[in-house]
Amino acid sequence: MLEDSQRETLEDKMFKVEKVGSGYPNTLFVRLVAKSIVFTNVDFKYCIFDAAYLRNCTFKSCDFTGCRFINSNLVGSAFNGCRFDYATFEKTQIDTDVLESGCPSPENLRLKFARSLRTNYQQLGDAKAANKAIGIELIATEEHLYKAWVSKESYYRNKYKGFSRVSMFFEWLEFKILDFIWGNGESAYKLFRALFIVLMLISIYDVNYYGDLNLVSDYWHSFLKSPQILLGINVGTSYSGVFMASVFAVRLVMFGFFMSILIKRFNRR
Repeated sequence: MLEDSQRETLEDKMFKVEKVGSGYPNTLFVRLVAKSIVFTNVDFKYCIFDAAYLRNCTFKSCDFTGCRFINSNLVGSAFNGCRFDYATFEKTQIDTDVLESGCPSPENLRLKFARSLRTNYQQLGDAKAANKAIGIELIATEEHLYKAWVSKESYYRNKYKGFSRVSMFFEWLEFKILDFIWGNGESAYKLFRALFIVLMLISIYDVNYYGDLNLVSDYWHSFLKSPQILLGINVGTSYSGVFMASVFAVRLVMFGFFMSILIKRFNRR
């Protein structure tokens, strides 16, 4: 049988004095106001903050487990030693410092926390903050995928067993490969590094089959010619069909990655 959650609704209320050790669990705050107020050891578990204005406040060791922040303003507020397990944010203005001071310790919760803030900042059109959140999300994702198949921690061993553990290994491997190639869509530098490696491989192939492996000049000449080969420009040499098909496939993938990075960057602005 379902029971009433006994959620209390407080509308148009305002905190005027410092709060220490109070409890407001499972409360819906609508248009809550607080400015430059210090909250210490306050229990906000499972609360919903709708259109709240909590500006320049300081939260010390407060519990925001399972909270939802919707259309709220938390600019200038500091969170020291607070818990944000399973907390979500929607169209809420909050400083990026919370990504450093409020991230949950477990990797799976950290990536969900960073992902929620990333989508929140994207909703607000804050590209710089979204990029910072993505960086933390990717690091947490890598750690989570790695521990899912190799860690002996009870959480991972109870959740990922047998085939699912093997599956997580391949997810981690895919993540690492894509991270090396293009930073999982977030690093133009890594993509150009991968492009340089491709040009080097094309140069080695060209020297191996159409040059002299003992002449440094042949390597240099082949490297200068490699961009033309990658772009499919006629260079006067009859390469094998398999080689040209491979180059064509690589060209399409690299171009797709590059356009994806550009589109992501422009969409955040």
